Amino acid sequence: MSELDVVEPEQEQEHPDELDPEVKARRDAALAHVRKLGDPVLRAKALRVERFDDLLQDEVQRMGALMDDALGVGLAATQVGVLHRLLVYRTDSEASLVALANPVIEWASEETEAADEGCLSLPGVHLEVTRPARVRVSAQDPAGEPVEIEAEGLEARVIQHEVDHLDGILILDRVSKEQRKQAMRELRQALSGRDA
Repeated sequence: MSELDVVEPEQEQEHPDELDPEVKARRDAALAHVRKLGDPVLRAKALRVERFDDLLQDEVQRMGALMDDALGVGLAATQVGVLHRLLVYRTDSEASLVALANPVIEWASEETEAADEGCLSLPGVHLEVTRPARVRVSAQDPAGEPVEIEAEGLEARVIQHEVDHLDGILILDRVSKEQRKQAMRELRQALSGRDA
């Protein structure tokens, strides 16, 4: 996947109806583990990761597998009900999984970009969100070692989207009231279609 593809944070990479049955079954099973709008954990501020042990390594691997099966490009721990400041992402299917503990956006460019974003916690919803085009993030890797990432394009957008989740912020909070109303209609449609 290149940055020119219109695939945004956590957005499905293919239309669910067009997926291979096995891939769709894996995706549906993964999405069942992702918290949806209305779950209070999505509005909670995650707590700092203090222990960098085998349990954290396991959590990173579980989140990465869940994100991949759900056909997402990013996932925050709060989306799976864990109040850790931990996120994972992979913006290119050939790239290694990136895991950031305790991420802090240290700098963001004044230049912004608007693009459609989807969210595994808001199935069927796609909103145009304006974000800084470039960011610098300090964090820790799963072993607790300090890391700094300078990102632009899709990677910058995914990081900002997932850090928002860790602060209890959803893409609905980044758009106008009219866009929010339309998104809620889309979400109701998506959820009612899923129950049918």
